[in-house]
Amino acid sequence: MLENNRKMLAIGLLALTTAAVSTAASAQNWPTRAVRIINPFPAGGGTDAFARPLAAKLNAEFGQQILIENLGGAGGTLGAGTASRANGDGYTWFMGAVHHTIAETLYRKLSYSLERDFVPVTVAAYVPSAVVVHPSIPARSIKELIALDKKSPGKINFGSAGFGTTHHMNGELFNISTGTKLVHVPFKGAGPLMPALIGGEVDMAFDGMGTAAPNIKANRVRALAVATAKRAELLPDVPTLQESGVNMDVTTWYALWGIKGTPQPIIDRMYQSTIKVMAQPDIKKIWEALGATAGGQSPAEFQKFIRSEIETWGKVVKASGAKVEN
Repeated sequence: MLENNRKMLAIGLLALTTAAVSTAASAQNWPTRAVRIINPFPAGGGTDAFARPLAAKLNAEFGQQILIENLGGAGGTLGAGTASRANGDGYTWFMGAVHHTIAETLYRKLSYSLERDFVPVTVAAYVPSAVVVHPSIPARSIKELIALDKKSPGKINFGSAGFGTTHHMNGELFNISTGTKLVHVPFKGAGPLMPALIGGEVDMAFDGMGTAAPNIKANRVRALAVATAKRAELLPDVPTLQESGVNMDVTTWYALWGIKGTPQPIIDRMYQSTIKVMAQPDIKKIWEALGATAGGQSPAEFQKFIRSEIETWGKVVKASGAKVEN
């Protein structure tokens, strides 16, 4: 009996070793065909601004097409749900954002779990947000904006890229912090949001620098503040919210995930390739032009960061009383 057990153990170990070698070899050969990255927002938004240059560089790195598939809707949760149901074979990836850590608490029911159904790769970019208003709004500072709102509560509205996005929660946090009554107007992504703001359909937005900065410089919208603790390099003359008397320090970030079941060697290879291309000078210039700084944490570090962000934004959601029934 003991001898049989030893034989069975040896066979089991051989099988595990063979499987590990096979998986490693598969990772070395991967990819052998086109790879898609699901972007859960419409084209033209902040996620696109980083996903597309990254995909172009990964094309050259892997020698295969890296395709961006835009699946916008429901504050980025529709595309996330679709991605979560894909095969974990290394041929589908997910380019999400801080919005998805907010959604974990904001939405009463999601078809997926960010921590259960996805495998962290790394943060691609951190981007400061700016408080921007349509030129018709007479406020030229945060203090003037607050005074304007308190004179006519509920008259000023702010647009967002959808429920649960940082645009939305920054507005809710601003209301909590200042006692204002800004009214939320959701869109289907940052792509449609900025044209709506420029056209005067909404009064203001808490928008990422990637889409806001070019329009600020072109005088299509007016910047009142940036939401990070330090002033943005792209807008050195624009004060922070803290300098303006509002206790807020928030940053938007965009990141890459694999799908549950993706072999770890493939996750590791995608991570190494991603940080390699983000270190290239032309990518650095693109990130700088968008007011962003590169991420690059290891998958394990990113996993801890996700847990921290879910907890942090969960407190904001609870304090705001915001909920999305779905």
